[in-house]
Amino acid sequence: MLPDDWTPHRRDDGELLGWIRPDGEDWVAVDVLGRAASDPVDWLDAEAALEAVGLAWLADVWMLEGEAPAPLRVRFVEVTPSTGDAPGRVVVKVDDFGDMQRPPTERFTLPWPAPEHLRAARPGDPDGRTL
Repeated sequence: MLPDDWTPHRRDDGELLGWIRPDGEDWVAVDVLGRAASDPVDWLDAEAALEAVGLAWLADVWMLEGEAPAPLRVRFVEVTPSTGDAPGRVVVKVDDFGDMQRPPTERFTLPWPAPEHLRAARPGDPDGRTL
């Protein structure tokens, strides 16, 4: 469940970019995965951090560790924060490289906030083209 003291922050078109939560006298930006997107800063800097991050990163390849011998390349299917008493979830699928002709790839449903074993791709991660 989202804490009551988290304030949603939206783009001008109404799309949710994340939340701003209190941290002592400061504020922390929190992205849609429920992860800190800034250090403790003033309110305007927390807003700026969410604006700078945006949502485009949701289209990037991510890595899911611990489900196979090597990290899996995955793409987001769904990110649903907790609401009320309903738990949130993050659904990812093994990267299919946009190939609509291949059978559906395996999906993984993770808790929200997203666990640490779901991470952004780094140099040296499997690229999906090398066997």
